[in-house]
Amino acid sequence: MSEKTTVGELIAAFLEQCGVRTAFGVISIHNMPILDAIGRRGNIRYVGARGEAGALNMADGLARVSGELGVAFTSTGTAAGNAAGAMVEALTAGTALLHITGQIETEYLDQDLAYIHEAPDQLSMLQSISKAAFRVRTVDTALPTIREAVRVALTAPAGPVSVEIPIDIQAAEIEWPADLAAPHVGMLTHDSLRVKQLADALTNAKRPLLWLGGGTRHARGAVERLVKLGFGVVTSVQGRGVLPEDHPATLGAFNVHPSVEAFYKTCDALVVVGSRLRGNETLKYKLALPQPLYRIDADALADNRGYRNELFVHGDASRVLDELATLLEGRIRIDAAFASDLAAARETAVAEVSKGLGPYKRLVDSLQRAVGRDYNWVRDVTISNSTWGNRLLKIFNPRAGVHALGGGIGQGMQMAIGAALSGAAKKTVALVGDGGLMVNVGELATAVQEKANVMIVLMNDQCYGVIRNIQDANYGGRRMFVDLHQPDFAQFCASLGLAHRRITSLDQADDIVREGLAIDGPVLVEVDMLSVGSFATAFAGPPVKKEEPKEPEYA
Repeated sequence: MSEKTTVGELIAAFLEQCGVRTAFGVISIHNMPILDAIGRRGNIRYVGARGEAGALNMADGLARVSGELGVAFTSTGTAAGNAAGAMVEALTAGTALLHITGQIETEYLDQDLAYIHEAPDQLSMLQSISKAAFRVRTVDTALPTIREAVRVALTAPAGPVSVEIPIDIQAAEIEWPADLAAPHVGMLTHDSLRVKQLADALTNAKRPLLWLGGGTRHARGAVERLVKLGFGVVTSVQGRGVLPEDHPATLGAFNVHPSVEAFYKTCDALVVVGSRLRGNETLKYKLALPQPLYRIDADALADNRGYRNELFVHGDASRVLDELATLLEGRIRIDAAFASDLAAARETAVAEVSKGLGPYKRLVDSLQRAVGRDYNWVRDVTISNSTWGNRLLKIFNPRAGVHALGGGIGQGMQMAIGAALSGAAKKTVALVGDGGLMVNVGELATAVQEKANVMIVLMNDQCYGVIRNIQDANYGGRRMFVDLHQPDFAQFCASLGLAHRRITSLDQADDIVREGLAIDGPVLVEVDMLSVGSFATAFAGPPVKKEEPKEPEYA
């Protein structure tokens, strides 16, 4: 190495030290010094997306399935704004993601000159959609700022962090530093006395249940220790696979179904770990959860959030659960009927969901038979995901499940590309609707160019299906603005050089799904829903709690 380099190359070299192997972005005049250095050095694979939203979603998908830092580059101004929705999704999911955006020259910055590519007060915008946001203000603080941004992104509770770097600073020369090392990311400590109090409280529990969220994805070993002691498990959608979903002790993410809520009433303790208990997974906080309720979380502000808890332990899920298991060994006696009651509740919930699918249960079965255990399951917001993708198709790895937690349509396909390029599983399978696919359809070209090993299952009903169903249920059947003109996907895929298969009858599902999974590279499997038919039960939005009838009041 020469004694001097540019700030752009310094950042590229530092990201290598952080273990970054793949990064995403859209090249621009306001990020070229960094991307030029990445290209010249050849140690990081750079994936050029067709839009900034796609780049951030791809980085998000890679980070979720790999557990590594996701990295994405955008330009400034409009380009940074284009990434906002994807940043909100990463913030909702708690994804460790580094968003590096350019900025105009420091000489003209913050002067309201309508300078090209400048957005007024961009840093405030980034702060509102990020866990934290920084601006590099001098050449000498470029590396310390990026290092701190990576540390904050990776520190639990993790989240996306944005860094603005003015273009003149990126291109400026600087001495190679003596220390290019990645930041130290400390593990959260906890109060062992509180863990002992929790263990003492649980000693008398005969039917204890763990509710596992995304904050437990690194805690499988500790969870398994508690399961061996007799604990049952239910998960949020983000916590799926922490315990393999064919394990007899788990309800999976069947967390709001009537049979499961009835089962909750028979439990005598609930320990919520690493979960926000989100509104759409708790019937807007009206789901009757087991009592007493205890909580373990890396976020100190989770204490009493959504639901009141008897005791809160602030700490790392794996460490706290491991200590809890040690304290409970030999001290807890489980009701002999607990395991069979849990299994019966899950069986009833599965049957209820399956019945509502009508003909599409055959598609689920075809996928389950074909995918095996080593696959990523990535889903966009669509009726099929809400009815069966979020729960019915089993996953077996704590990081294998990815979906648009924030409810934004059109993000799943890009997250699937990032997941596929992580190399974290043999195959990535994505479930999308035709409305969502078209939001960022250009990223199909990215999938082809990068040879992403992803099978995209496209549920094509040529409309916004869930909106149509809501209109039928709540707006007198007035179907306004939901019909969608779509391309002939076979021809469209052919123009991209993307393999395409179409299912017009679910008699074809087994063969086409197997064929799609066997293709090395991207393939789009289109399910022609107009030919296949309707679901047996129309999905019209997340379930809500039915109010109990009130006793009449008498004067």
